[in-house]
Amino acid sequence: MGRGQAVGQSWAVKPQVGLCTSSDESVGPVPVRTYLTVSIEPLPPVVVGDAVTLKCNFKTDGKMREIVWYRVTDGGTIKQKIFTFDAMFSTNFSHMENYRKREDLVYQSTVRLPEVRISDNGPYECHVGIYDRATREKVVLASGNIFLNVMAPPTSISVLAADTPAPFSRYQAQNFTLVCVVSGGKPAPLVYFKRDGEPIEATPLPEPPAGAGSWAPRNLLHRDLDDTKVPKSLAAEGEVGGGRPPATVDPPRGLAAERGSVTETIPETVVSREFPRWVHVAEPIYYFRHTHAPVSDGTVEARATLTWTLNPQIDNEALFSCEVKHPALSMPMQSEVTLVAPKGPKITMTPTRARVGDTVRILVQGFQNEVFPEPLFTWTRVGSRLLDGSAEHDGKELVLERVPAELNGSMYRCTAQNPLGSTDTHTRLIVFENPNIPRGTEDSNGSLTGHCGFRLVLALTLTVILELT
Repeated sequence: MGRGQAVGQSWAVKPQVGLCTSSDESVGPVPVRTYLTVSIEPLPPVVVGDAVTLKCNFKTDGKMREIVWYRVTDGGTIKQKIFTFDAMFSTNFSHMENYRKREDLVYQSTVRLPEVRISDNGPYECHVGIYDRATREKVVLASGNIFLNVMAPPTSISVLAADTPAPFSRYQAQNFTLVCVVSGGKPAPLVYFKRDGEPIEATPLPEPPAGAGSWAPRNLLHRDLDDTKVPKSLAAEGEVGGGRPPATVDPPRGLAAERGSVTETIPETVVSREFPRWVHVAEPIYYFRHTHAPVSDGTVEARATLTWTLNPQIDNEALFSCEVKHPALSMPMQSEVTLVAPKGPKITMTPTRARVGDTVRILVQGFQNEVFPEPLFTWTRVGSRLLDGSAEHDGKELVLERVPAELNGSMYRCTAQNPLGSTDTHTRLIVFENPNIPRGTEDSNGSLTGHCGFRLVLALTLTVILELT
């Protein structure tokens, strides 16, 4: 049975044919003069929320007994009454629970669903019963059926990177995949990609490529470019320091004295960027894959992927969009992203004036631009290891617990990278004296030493000697 097409059944009753009866009537031969036909007007596909009228047409020369509407489920094995018109008592009755009672009897055989739902999708039957004109005990039945095709427009669409966050390779081409996820539609929507507003001609890819990450780059030309690592002071660009001049000399390695005015920009932040050293000599080849999976509510989730060999030289700041066409939508649905390498990280340090023993948090709060895909963050200490002894730390935030005086003037590098490029940001930690901790009473870990430490060691030594003796 095609979607949205009604299959009507109608016939005239003939003699010597066994007929179904209602539960309170008997079955017997039917005279030739009894006549009954039933048909249902076909319906086009309807959209969730629309009003739907199911109209059962019949012709007869007998007296009406009842009209019953059924919803057919489980492949035709179950018929659930939804509405009954009893002609004997001129009453109608909905067989649905009160919280689901939505049917309205328009005229005897016509039922209206004010707001159709996805769950209403499926076949329906109308059964008409009449009394035979010759013998009032006999009931003649005939039926017609129709398929109600309920469509639902997609409710959400989003575009994301298949592998994120991901590192940036300056000398090697990388394959990149965009994923478009469309949810809530019925039937499955048509999904396609555009680049800078133009449809992308892609090669269908029914199955994911084996070892997609190891695809050989196509048509690549390796070349050396000029050094693209250009240190900049964000203070000069108005990003940090409000236009104050950057520091020209390194701060002393010892403790910075607590003063009323501090002329040095704290923290000092320097940014550098890396770009690829290779380019394509041909247009990229795109590969497209489309799948959909049913959801429990009767809708589907569609996923479309676009894979190609990424070239940051031309793909940086390229606009990619995923669009959806669906019969329940008056115009295409769209979601878009712009591929952008990270630029100008904005870093904050808390507290802004760190003292010996404080816990310092250095956090990347954002960038000068909207970055996609999500960057990978790596922290290192220039010329040494981090406070916990590790070589590097991953994440947007670096936490230094109980900073000692020896960290004064130390530089920390945050590398933010995605497949389109890499950005290094350096910030300097300035540690001030803590009036609550006298000079010389902390070690390299910020722990108290001196007389208290000596008394503790002496007590432990005496305890060990007493236990041994």
